[in-house]
Amino acid sequence: MDLRIFTEPQQGATYDDLLRIARATEDLGFDAFFRSDHYLAMNTDGLPGPTDAWLTLAALAVQTERIRLGTLVTSATFRHPGQLAIQVAQTDQMSGGRVELGLGAGWFAEEHAAYGIPFPVVGERFTRLEETFDIVTGLWDLPEGETFDYAGECLRVENSPGLPKPAQRPRPPIIVGGTGPRRTPALAAKYASEFNVPFVDTGKAAEMYERVGDACEAAGRRRDDLVYSAALVLCVGRTQEEFVRRAAAIGREPDELRENGVAGTVDEAVAAIERFRSTGASRIYLQVLDLSDVDHLELVASQVAPQLA
Repeated sequence: MDLRIFTEPQQGATYDDLLRIARATEDLGFDAFFRSDHYLAMNTDGLPGPTDAWLTLAALAVQTERIRLGTLVTSATFRHPGQLAIQVAQTDQMSGGRVELGLGAGWFAEEHAAYGIPFPVVGERFTRLEETFDIVTGLWDLPEGETFDYAGECLRVENSPGLPKPAQRPRPPIIVGGTGPRRTPALAAKYASEFNVPFVDTGKAAEMYERVGDACEAAGRRRDDLVYSAALVLCVGRTQEEFVRRAAAIGREPDELRENGVAGTVDEAVAAIERFRSTGASRIYLQVLDLSDVDHLELVASQVAPQLA
């Protein structure tokens, strides 16, 4: 079971906070450091303010050595697809080929309004998402010396050299996630190397993995061509008292965390992960909400991870 650390910097974090957690992620043996791509905090003031996801990952690319780096997930509304292809490719080069791109349609209307980013209706957002996938992968896959053209319903590209190329060939891994019953599985089957379900129970996870597997077969791919993963909030304690303290620090109720996350004592956390393994998940993104608590990561690395080998 791969364990990845997943942060939500829009809730209040500096780059130094993220660097400290990324280095702990690497030193403690976790597989990857991921972050959300949001510009507005949720239910908090978010001080000192947002950090840009790809600017952050580019800096971490040269300040870490081993861990994978990526987003859960970049909104296709935030960046023009050609610009995004360049940013991700350059970050991949800077990291020596350790970048992964999680890409979604976008959902948080308020952050778009707060920073002047257009927010189309949901149907158009999904059309733009699919066209963004077409353009980003088309630019990366284009043989050097040729040019790329694309004419979609929303987006156009003309006479592009498709440069720069990412370090990973044929391209960095692409993550598609969500719980949409039709378009999401189809997008995963067409573009993804990984499918992720965010913050759902095992029943919903199993349902979505089945839908994506069916979509893969319909598209001529094998079901196991994809990695199946889940994102879950992390809140673990060596004792009940330590668990309750950590729950209070992130403003969550212990019973709710046990129901919806990797939470409780060490044995409870292991059991929660094993339940997701039984659905077909082979990778868990552990959502770390208190970025000052490096001891939390040390506990998981020393007492939870060894039981999942």
